[in-house]
Amino acid sequence: MTPIEAPLVRVLADDGSYAPSADAERYLPLIDALTDAELEQFYRDMVVIRAIDTQATNLQRQGQLALWPPSRGQEAAQVGSARAARTQDTLFPSYREHAVTRIRGVDPVDILKVMRGTSHGGWNPLDAKNGNTRIYTLVLGSQTLHAAGYAMGLTFDGRTGTGDVDRDEAVVAYYGDGASSQGDVHEAMVFAASYDAPVLFFLQNNHWAISVPVQTQSKVPLVGRGAGYGIPSVRVDGNDVLASYAVSRALLDETRSGLGPRAIEAVTYRMGAHTTSDDPTKYRGSDEEQRWAQRDPIARMRAFLEGRGAPASLFDETDAEAADAAEDLRRRAVTLASPERSLIFDHVYSDPHPLMAEQKAWLDDYEASFEGSAS
Repeated sequence: MTPIEAPLVRVLADDGSYAPSADAERYLPLIDALTDAELEQFYRDMVVIRAIDTQATNLQRQGQLALWPPSRGQEAAQVGSARAARTQDTLFPSYREHAVTRIRGVDPVDILKVMRGTSHGGWNPLDAKNGNTRIYTLVLGSQTLHAAGYAMGLTFDGRTGTGDVDRDEAVVAYYGDGASSQGDVHEAMVFAASYDAPVLFFLQNNHWAISVPVQTQSKVPLVGRGAGYGIPSVRVDGNDVLASYAVSRALLDETRSGLGPRAIEAVTYRMGAHTTSDDPTKYRGSDEEQRWAQRDPIARMRAFLEGRGAPASLFDETDAEAADAAEDLRRRAVTLASPERSLIFDHVYSDPHPLMAEQKAWLDDYEASFEGSAS
């Protein structure tokens, strides 16, 4: 059976030349409005987060982390959408949105705390320095329900749809192609559509749900899943940071203005493993990886900037910044201390609870029973 095709919004060709697709025309004014500094920042974001991601992978291989989910190849989708969100927006990541969290202000070391097992959540989502970014969610798709519910609350509280672009709030829910088959995602779309919730469902289709290819997961383009609930949906070249930015900015402005939820399928590719416990050579060939390597989002944006006359110093400075960020990550990661064991009990209930006190006392006695205990 011939696969069903869907229109794709693309601004940059694979070689980085400016070649908007017909479906990109309506978004071009948003791109034209970008300054040189903003365009260069997109590139810096992608290069730096890839260096951080590579360093984190190395740390896991060296026994410093229990697990790491690489984001290599998905930088454009994440950087474009994160830069498109406004300061007041709330973002609900999955567990691979390293670029998104860093752009919003989250310290990458806080992600490592989770992967090292020294923190249950990593960061406080209510701390202003973290840019209204919720913690990572390892349960597939559950964050979309959280996002839809939060967005419904914004409507009920009158914090959206007033026409004030500097005040009205919206929500972004990040998830992947595998999660798009989870019931939670579909339930979230039902509620979001029914209540006109100001949420953008941002699907990163990286083509592999661990070892299951996207063509097995769905016989039609995933962009149709949101459309099936009456949610206006757009398919974007997820390796084109300009397309990701422009479409995300346009759809977020629409949903925060009271027009209801929106959805994006960002077509990208996971260049590395699903996590560091995975071996992608067991289920996909190098020919596929090489084809997608020719669409590398960083090389594409660099070629575009070079074509605009960006100086060589920009790329040298960016490489230096990336190397410094990666080294800083390593330096601080290897010195992370284990938390007090009482932390296991501290946040199970909001108020003191006798069962927690009993279990904490039991653990203290158990630990003290070992020969050589400091107790």
